[in-house]
Amino acid sequence: MLELQVGVAKIGKYATPESGDTLEMIERPHGGFSFVLADGQGSGRGAKTLSNLVTTRAISMLKDGARDGAVARAVHDYLYAYRHGQVSATLNILSVDLSARSVLVSRNNPCPFYVIDEQGMTTYNEPSTPIGLYSMTKPVITKISLRPYVYVVVFTDGILHAGRRYNESIELDNYLGNFNVRQGRTAQEVTDDLLGRAVELDQNRPNDDMSVIVMAALPMESENKVRRMTVCFPVERA
Repeated sequence: MLELQVGVAKIGKYATPESGDTLEMIERPHGGFSFVLADGQGSGRGAKTLSNLVTTRAISMLKDGARDGAVARAVHDYLYAYRHGQVSATLNILSVDLSARSVLVSRNNPCPFYVIDEQGMTTYNEPSTPIGLYSMTKPVITKISLRPYVYVVVFTDGILHAGRRYNESIELDNYLGNFNVRQGRTAQEVTDDLLGRAVELDQNRPNDDMSVIVMAALPMESENKVRRMTVCFPVERA
């Protein structure tokens, strides 16, 4: 058996009360699940409102059984018409289709995403445009076979640009290129390491909203079919 793990970690821009990144999850009606990650233009409450709008629209259509590419196009068309091409958002949809035994990444995001397996690391960096600005915007869609020791890493631009203010670089190619999938690290461990490195490069004051999703497919000896999900977030005292 395979155990599918998804680790998520996010943090808002320093001294900004709300993060402009929004992440939502849904179980697909025909099996599997999808994660929708949107980064609204700007930061703070306005960006949060925008990313909430985008993810809510996408989740609603995915729940009705729409395909990922059609969802990304429809959400773009809605935002473009609603805000007249004046605002943008990046959009990533990471889906696991259990019936097709595949992982699908739909990307409207200039940031790349990475796949790490036993053959090494692959960077998916085809030109991609955020939604909302241009009338004919389409997603870049990548299909990956579901197999043991595969990690898929998706993130927003706060991760990619970490450290730039201090002339530092997160150097994701080097960091992920040395990753040994056979160690069987959990998705959450990899996620936490990436976010921690990005925050450290910004000297613990994130210069932008940061979000990371890591999906891992790892061998599992047990036949236990229990599904689990854990959510952890800090809440300030009243």
